[in-house]
Amino acid sequence: MPQEWDIEADVVVVGLGAAGFATSVTAHDLGAKVVILEKAPEGQEGGNTRVAGQGYLNTSSVDKAIAYLTALCGPYTVPAPMVKVWAEEMCQNNAWLESLGGDPQEHQHPPVGIEFPDLPGADCVHKFHDGPTYGYSYTWQLFERLVKQRPISILYETPARSLVQHHITKEILGVRSQRGDRWIHVKAGKAVVLTCGGFENNQEMIRNYLPGIPRCYTSGTPYNEGDGITMAMSVGADLWHMNNYAGPSMALKVAEIRTTFSMQALHYSKEMPGGMIVVGPDARRFTDEKFKTRHGKVPVNGNWLPLSTPCPMFLIFDRTLFSAGPLYDKHPSHGWTQIIERYDWSEDNSVELAKGWIKTADTLAALAAAVELDPDTLAQSVTRWNRHCDARHDSDFGRRLMLAPIVEPPFYAIELSPSMLNTQGGPRRNERAQIVRPDGTPIPRLYSAGELGSIYSYLYQGTGNIGECLAFGRVAGRNAAAETPWQ
Repeated sequence: MPQEWDIEADVVVVGLGAAGFATSVTAHDLGAKVVILEKAPEGQEGGNTRVAGQGYLNTSSVDKAIAYLTALCGPYTVPAPMVKVWAEEMCQNNAWLESLGGDPQEHQHPPVGIEFPDLPGADCVHKFHDGPTYGYSYTWQLFERLVKQRPISILYETPARSLVQHHITKEILGVRSQRGDRWIHVKAGKAVVLTCGGFENNQEMIRNYLPGIPRCYTSGTPYNEGDGITMAMSVGADLWHMNNYAGPSMALKVAEIRTTFSMQALHYSKEMPGGMIVVGPDARRFTDEKFKTRHGKVPVNGNWLPLSTPCPMFLIFDRTLFSAGPLYDKHPSHGWTQIIERYDWSEDNSVELAKGWIKTADTLAALAAAVELDPDTLAQSVTRWNRHCDARHDSDFGRRLMLAPIVEPPFYAIELSPSMLNTQGGPRRNERAQIVRPDGTPIPRLYSAGELGSIYSYLYQGTGNIGECLAFGRVAGRNAAAETPWQ
């Protein structure tokens, strides 16, 4: 317990993304004094919400939503009361935003739709955004405006480091935060709500919790480092869904830029001139490079598993693809690198080639040596791919897009890394958005919402994360504001 509190509020919200927005606005509108502690500097707040595709889920039927989420969870069941509250609140997202002055617009063109249409209740899925289109942070701009219209204090560059817990009652009384070289103690007269995202920038947690990947880098905010997980564990919280995440994909990660580049050759939906393959450390292909995963999940023998991403991986291509245009789309539609970093990728890829991000050689053998692959095996992989192209049939992995040979020197390679937008795991919460201990009892005055301890345990429906941020942000805001102040 600090000798004195530097700042006092009724409800302290840790993190300003969609969940922080929904929690703080709800609690404020119920009469609570709210303070938001935000790790990022002003102008870089918003978490993954700000740089995601900007869609949020609004389901059309409570019963169908219950059936669909239950099916998405598969063998990793979520308690029925939690599923029921999720379904009820998801159906209210549009109405709530409209009541605040929002203008929900349903997605009208690809990429839209139901991620798992074969599951029961799937036709309840409807994706919405605010503004002229999805992407480009339009939905986030609404959320940010609604927070700033209210007398809600936002402390930027003030990461929460630990929770202040009463040594006898175990109530959470406030937050110990850091601002520069100063410690700031923030009193939460009613409750603390953790809305500070996942652990996608914490490589130790990634190695410990995510299956099959030695490392992974995010396309989202670089400020999500698992802070909420360590704070919650320190006061006795249980964890759940720590092995689930929205990934992986394959992307370029360089030391100079904090987040990943999505290569057009892998993710652009239309045909592109030239051919390419991706090989693993054995210089062999391992997947259909153009397969559209379901947020990183692929079907394997009747189950859905994360895409295999053996490291290191290399995108291999020739002069035809290199000369066709920029390998990266820099238009600011989604992703931290596009929207916040705004890296200006050269139109002819020459700057990135000079930086060494792209390797080149006149022969495949020399290219293999440059990236430390076996030259004979790489030559065999390219020859085999070229035969598939001649036959117009990829007999290895069934790829149907960009069936063009790799024949025109010079040849090129880009090292790829596993990438993701966000993790799903964190402290377990109940249907009241309370963070709970391993025995299921709530930790008094501690709540959470959003990506931190998400409800998604196995499969994930696109737009579901922001939808959940809104749903459980409201639940957390209501219940936190209703607490009796501690004395």
